[in-house]
Amino acid sequence: MLIGESFVGDGVNAAHINVILGRRDGPVGTAWASALAAPSAGHAPFVAVAQPGIPAVPPTLFVNKAAIAGDVHGNMTWGPAQAGVAQGVGQALEESVIDNDDVDNLVLIAAVWVNPNADDEDEVYHNNQVATLEALRKAVQGLPKAPEFISAAKSPYNPFFRPA
Repeated sequence: MLIGESFVGDGVNAAHINVILGRRDGPVGTAWASALAAPSAGHAPFVAVAQPGIPAVPPTLFVNKAAIAGDVHGNMTWGPAQAGVAQGVGQALEESVIDNDDVDNLVLIAAVWVNPNADDEDEVYHNNQVATLEALRKAVQGLPKAPEFISAAKSPYNPFFRPA
């Protein structure tokens, strides 16, 4: 099981992606199927597609972190964010970040943050594409390593909070 994370952009159009890549016949496959079969209010995991009828390879479950907050937010999530995730997965496959020889045995879960106030389709698309590819690269490389995390944990912050 490989786990990765990436935050790209700033403001309302930023992308925050968490990925879990693993085997279909293992715990990631079980989680993938369970999440697809168990939507909840505002959260309906779905298979990401490059185009209608052409699902991402490996099969990629898009899980929205923010409950859909209206038509514009839904369209930003299902449109540019999904397209960005699909392109990021495609690039990872094309660049052999994801092992092409084993791809038929893998599934991917992408937990995706789209701000309910997102207002720029192109920026949402671009940020999700870059964040997906970066999260997959980090997952495959096993990043961050413990020393990097220990150093960062001494002065933690994020886009929503910075200690005084």
